[in-house]
Amino acid sequence: MAQTLEKHTLDIQKIRAQFPVLHQEVNGKPLIYFDNAATNQKPKRVIDALVKYYEHDNANIHRGAHALAARATEAFENTRVSVQKFINANEPEEIIFTKGTSESINLVASSWGRKFLNPGDEVLISTLEHHSNIVPWQMICEERGAELKVIPINEAGEIIIEALDELITEKTKMVAFNHASNSLGTINPVKHIIDKAHAVGAKVLVDGAQASSHLAVDVQALNADFYAFSAHKMYGPTGLGVLYGKRDILEKTPPYQGGGEMIKEVSFGKTTYNDIPYKFEAGTPDIANVIAFNEAILFINELGKENIAAYENELLAYATDKISQIEGVRLIGTAKEKVSVLSFEVEGIHHFDLGMWLDAKGVAVRTGHHCTQPLMDHYCIEGTVRASFSVYNTIEEIDAFIEALKSTISKFKK
Repeated sequence: MAQTLEKHTLDIQKIRAQFPVLHQEVNGKPLIYFDNAATNQKPKRVIDALVKYYEHDNANIHRGAHALAARATEAFENTRVSVQKFINANEPEEIIFTKGTSESINLVASSWGRKFLNPGDEVLISTLEHHSNIVPWQMICEERGAELKVIPINEAGEIIIEALDELITEKTKMVAFNHASNSLGTINPVKHIIDKAHAVGAKVLVDGAQASSHLAVDVQALNADFYAFSAHKMYGPTGLGVLYGKRDILEKTPPYQGGGEMIKEVSFGKTTYNDIPYKFEAGTPDIANVIAFNEAILFINELGKENIAAYENELLAYATDKISQIEGVRLIGTAKEKVSVLSFEVEGIHHFDLGMWLDAKGVAVRTGHHCTQPLMDHYCIEGTVRASFSVYNTIEEIDAFIEALKSTISKFKK
């Protein structure tokens, strides 16, 4: 079930009015968008910021002497400061812009891992991980001769904390895990795991893709070495991510890619690299999306993370109660602490078929393994139906979803 939080104080209809995509019909039915864990929708202020940049300020950044370049550079770097404050990083230079959470993790695995992992070292991940926090570590472990180990979970989808005592050892050099599970919604005990890892000198990367729009994130209080997340899962544009890293670690980590911007001086004999964060931002960045992302952060800040979390937890609790009353439904992931993700299967009906029938009724959900095949293997299933809620969803939409689900199940049972 959801966390216990104070009741929200949000005007949901006023919030919904800010999202143009919500006001349409799909297959003759009002759109009910419950695929927010994959990507959430964008308020008009974010869309307007993209248009404004291309209509008024389009220029490359950092090296131009003209007015457009100056305006674009200022707006771009203002977003870096907003991100720093949003996660309480120590300084803007600890904020690196990437293509997304996947690239952020690949950057660390490739650049940090190539320098600091050696044969016999161990990298520890959890059973809950998205493929983007599994495959990069498999690749670098294979290259460096390190070993990948996995933290088990219980049937509720919670990390078995007691297992950490045996798994985290002097051989452990990196512990990488998600703040919240994209498939189950489980919120992990981040600070506890970080403290355990640091006790043996290991570094920690936290995949915050599913936490950044739902939970308060304070990287200094967590003492995370790296923290990765994506703009598109917090009302911002697609194709943009963030990697936070502690200054001292970033300075010791070699560049991920070579090219413009990441250099100080280049000769045919030797290249010297730029200071952080630019050392990790080779080439022309996604300027427009970075600038628009600032509006997404402002949107969240204006609503208040506490209010968003409280409301989403109301939605999750209500939906969990309603769906639990439907015969044949099995919930997958019943952790005590969850973000607003509800995964389930229905006896005798393939998850893909359920998704198609729900779409016919205007309900958008995600079906499949959700890029967590090892997690699905744990539950001995191919995949689930996943309904995930955001601040613009409503109790009425959940009621319509439940009725659509009941109607679909009844068709298959005839």
